[in-house]
Amino acid sequence: MESNIIVSMLVLTIGLLITVGLQADVEIALEAELANTIQAPMVIADDENLASDGKYIWAPGEPATGGGGTGWAEFIINIPEAGKYALWGHVIAWDGNSDSFWVTWQPADPNENPQATNNNQFRWSVAGGNAWHWDRINHWLDNNDRLDREWDFDKPGETVLRIGVREDATKLDAIFVTSNTKAANAAQANARLPTDADRKLQDEGLVVDAKGKVTTTWGSLKQAYK
Repeated sequence: MESNIIVSMLVLTIGLLITVGLQADVEIALEAELANTIQAPMVIADDENLASDGKYIWAPGEPATGGGGTGWAEFIINIPEAGKYALWGHVIAWDGNSDSFWVTWQPADPNENPQATNNNQFRWSVAGGNAWHWDRINHWLDNNDRLDREWDFDKPGETVLRIGVREDATKLDAIFVTSNTKAANAAQANARLPTDADRKLQDEGLVVDAKGKVTTTWGSLKQAYK
């Protein structure tokens, strides 16, 4: 009898350890051009050979000219669970005059327009490179520090991510949302481009759980943060 109890406790303990060890991260892959709203001068452009699904968004302009400051893309993202999240962008940044965006993600961020306030807490310094690559969204502070950003949401439901133009010619192809805030690089974060299934979910406004299963439509959650 005693041996049976010990065996049962051992099985239960192992089961709990496996459950904890296999807890999946939330992962949501979004196409930039499928944003819910795109405000000019940010536009959709074609890159059929290299960009995800052949398209990306940007404010048109020649590299090294700077400019920018108006236009944005807004995404309604339905997070399936409360907690901390990080964002990765699939980007091209030609040089030091075309390598930044403004980023706010409400309700974790305040209702502020950094294009008007120039608040560097919302300034993303995009890693340079003239080929598509992943870069984690960061704070680019006045002392030139670049600190990885994370957002803390106290409940699941509808959130609003806005990527605002800061400099012309900075390109955004895709966004990867993850609850893995500790990843030191894109590979550790499991950053990936959207699949056809991801695009369908984004287009229809569906919510997925950490295992990638559809849980509900955004309509049933849209009141969560109101």
